[in-house]
Amino acid sequence: MSEHFISRAELGRRIHVTGHSCAGKSTLAAQMAASMSVPCIELDALNWLPDWVGLNATDPARLDARILEATQGEGWVLAGSYESFCERLCWSRLDSLVFLDLPRWQLLLRVLARSWRRWRNRELLWGTNYEKFWPQLAVWNREHSLVWWIWTQHARKRARFAALRTDPRHAHIRLVHLRSVDAINAFREQFERQAPADQSGKEVRRGSQVNNA
Repeated sequence: MSEHFISRAELGRRIHVTGHSCAGKSTLAAQMAASMSVPCIELDALNWLPDWVGLNATDPARLDARILEATQGEGWVLAGSYESFCERLCWSRLDSLVFLDLPRWQLLLRVLARSWRRWRNRELLWGTNYEKFWPQLAVWNREHSLVWWIWTQHARKRARFAALRTDPRHAHIRLVHLRSVDAINAFREQFERQAPADQSGKEVRRGSQVNNA
């Protein structure tokens, strides 16, 4: 973990946990939201309809409406990517963006282990769908393979996050870059050690970035 200390006051109460597939976005976001006593908004749950019909592709206006409704409150933690939607709809009110940036090889191992577990256990996802394992290995089928998605999108997501540092439209957002499992765990432990209402009186410095190796 970096020597940088991030208080709850600095992170604010409107946080987006984003990053690569299988980096642990949902887990961290749910833990942060529970600790803050605010809603955790699972973007995949808003997007996916039965039979893996995604509103992002079939009815983006409906997904817009769902995201806007979910983020009406003064405090929430978003879990997931969907940056093109969130940037338009709620980043103007965002306090912090936490980017989970694990190595590509680690993400590939995780997606295979997770998909196998979900398939074997018949785990129902977001109340609508079941995951299939074997299509993940069909890397030539980009519509169904998370292996393909991780391999091809890893560099793009890193470049997208790097570009935020100099984008004046998002200068108000505090950027937190977590680049290892140890960094994610240390960030979570530090966050949960603090009192639910941080009254430290620290001035929040917008547009700054915290990097954790």
